[in-house]
Amino acid sequence: MTTTVGQYLSARLGQIGLKHHFAVAGDFNLILLDELLAEGSTKQIYSCNELNCGYSAEGYGRANGAAAMIVTFSVGALSAMNAIGSAYAENVPVILISGAPNTNDHGSGHLLHHTLGNTNYGYQAEMMRHITCATEVIFSAENAPHQIDNAIRAALRERKPAYIEIPCNLANAACAAPGPVSSLLSEPAADQASLEAALEETGRFLYARDKVVLLVGSRMRASGIIDLLPALADRMGCAVTVMAAAKGFFPEDHPAYRGVYWGEVSSPGAQDLIEGADGVLCLGPIFNDYATVGWRATLNPENTLLADLQGITVNGRVFEGFSIRQYVEALTARAPRRAGSAETPRQPQPTIPTAARDARLTNDEMARQINALIDSNTTLTAETGDSWFNAVRMTLPGGAKVESEMQWGSIGWSVPAALGGALAAPDRRHVLMVGDGSFQLTAQEVAQMVRYELPIIIFLVNNHGYVIEIKIHDGPYNYIKNWDYAGLITAFNAKDGHGLGLRATTAGELAGAIEQAKANTNGPTLIECDLDRSDCTETLVKWGTKVAAANGRPPKVN
Repeated sequence: MTTTVGQYLSARLGQIGLKHHFAVAGDFNLILLDELLAEGSTKQIYSCNELNCGYSAEGYGRANGAAAMIVTFSVGALSAMNAIGSAYAENVPVILISGAPNTNDHGSGHLLHHTLGNTNYGYQAEMMRHITCATEVIFSAENAPHQIDNAIRAALRERKPAYIEIPCNLANAACAAPGPVSSLLSEPAADQASLEAALEETGRFLYARDKVVLLVGSRMRASGIIDLLPALADRMGCAVTVMAAAKGFFPEDHPAYRGVYWGEVSSPGAQDLIEGADGVLCLGPIFNDYATVGWRATLNPENTLLADLQGITVNGRVFEGFSIRQYVEALTARAPRRAGSAETPRQPQPTIPTAARDARLTNDEMARQINALIDSNTTLTAETGDSWFNAVRMTLPGGAKVESEMQWGSIGWSVPAALGGALAAPDRRHVLMVGDGSFQLTAQEVAQMVRYELPIIIFLVNNHGYVIEIKIHDGPYNYIKNWDYAGLITAFNAKDGHGLGLRATTAGELAGAIEQAKANTNGPTLIECDLDRSDCTETLVKWGTKVAAANGRPPKVN
């Protein structure tokens, strides 16, 4: 049996669980797009530009476990690199496929459009090698199946993006048909000797400590075992906190939950709990400058067990050869009970009083009303900025999810990412919080929400500038031209759209807008929340001051 290179790729994407792929057309990928449409395993979703295409795929991959996107050579792929950098930093397996020049043009001396103006056409793949776990440049249809499988397998196993380059004259060239997909989806067997030694060392670490607490980090999304964490907490009998970028990764209605650990801006009681424990079991953490509030929140290595995606570090020893899934599953079956930290009562979260309906809309009242909207079937996407801090302070029912991008932190990510998430999980309610400055970078993707009738509820926080940057380091570059954000929806709707654009300046107007948004199921609803520029969470101000101090450290003198 034979197929074509493009249809082989299409079949494989469907076999690994994708129902959609994202695309921006260009002359080097048109035949490839035709082949994907002809095979039909996944629906083709179009993006306004390649950056948005990548962010949409990244959001889709978070909800679905993997994603794919197709762009054209150079002018397309280089534009997508920022989004691929995000997927790499955030551990999301996005498969980037780029159309490429005809194989006959390599080494011919031909000068092609969409290139750097020289005859070296390998520069794009060389760039991609730095931000992907596998880079495959296909030069023959015969080898294409092996190369496609290698890229997909690497992406799924390493939870990182992979790159496949397909010349325009090979997309419809004949190749072998795909066989079973099991080899791409299966996890490598654990090194049992190493795993057993790691569990024994973990036991020694835990038995030697009286107050043990679990700390859940953002890499646990990539582990695929978030649902197993309550069982581990129950087995160990200890308290659980999450890092800010892991908000929602542990059910907040579980009796062991004790809030968000974020150094000096932690939930009430969480900092004392973590920093006062004599044993912290860290699962998939990222300790960067943002997570540590400018390197001020650091844990004692002697009292810390660090479990990453492909191994653990405990008692000064490193154990590898198994995944965090294999480790947590085994630990849940045999971990000793260490209940000291669970005896620490959960401290109540500060409540926000309800504002009068005619009161000027504030950040606190906006956050309170958004929190009331969130149920167990809601995914909240929070943009870089004060939306992080508003999301972190919310109380979530079990089953609610939060998506943020705290490692890469590229503003504008959230709008297309929410689109991707909504396509991947259409049975959930999708809520987006995004600031006005961030929104201006990727606003056009709301038009695609209209196109695909996605009922995403967008809270556009119009505080007239880059408030997070103002709090870190102020300057004239932090102030932007104001838009009629709610009015954009009319333009995006044109003659056939069902988007809804609303504006709220009071508490009552916001409450009314939310009710309209809940009833609008045939397109997005954008609610422009008009806030005073100085109105933001207290934690943002405190955190921003500390991060600014870390950024401003003078050079070391030798």
